Amino acid sequence: METKEPQQQTTPTVEVTVDQGGPIITNTPGSTSAGQVQEYWDIFVSYLAKLPDYLGDFFSTYQKPLITVGLIVGAFVTVKVTLAVLDALDDIPLLSPFFELVGIGYSGWFVYRYLLRASNRKELADEINGLKNQVVGGNKTPKV
Repeated sequence: METKEPQQQTTPTVEVTVDQGGPIITNTPGSTSAGQVQEYWDIFVSYLAKLPDYLGDFFSTYQKPLITVGLIVGAFVTVKVTLAVLDALDDIPLLSPFFELVGIGYSGWFVYRYLLRASNRKELADEINGLKNQVVGGNKTPKV
C-alpha cells in the first residue's frame, strides 16, 4: 500500500487597492496576516466614510422615482391602518350603530342644505369648482 502524504495547501490571498475608479482586486500568493486584515479594515472604513456621498448621489439621481415609491407605500400603509382602525371600532358594541346614525343624519342635512333648492345646488357647484381650481391650479374664476 502506498501512503500519501497530505499536501500542504497555501491559501491564496486577495489584495485590494482602492483607486478613484473603485477597488482593484488582485490575487497574491501568501498567507493571511494581520496586515491584510488591517488593509481590509481600512478599505471598509473608507467605504463607510464615502457612504454619505454615495447615498447623496443616489438620492439626487433617483429623487422623483423614490418620492413616487414612497408615496405609494405611504398610501398603502395609510389605507391598511385606516381599515384596521375601522375594523376595531366596528367590533365595539353600540358604536357601529351610532356611526350609522351619524352618517344618516349628515346625509339628511347635506340633502336639505345643498340639494333641495336650485340656488343651493348652484352654491355647491361654485364651491366645488373653487376647490377644484385650488387643487388643480386653474386661474379661471367661477361663472356666476
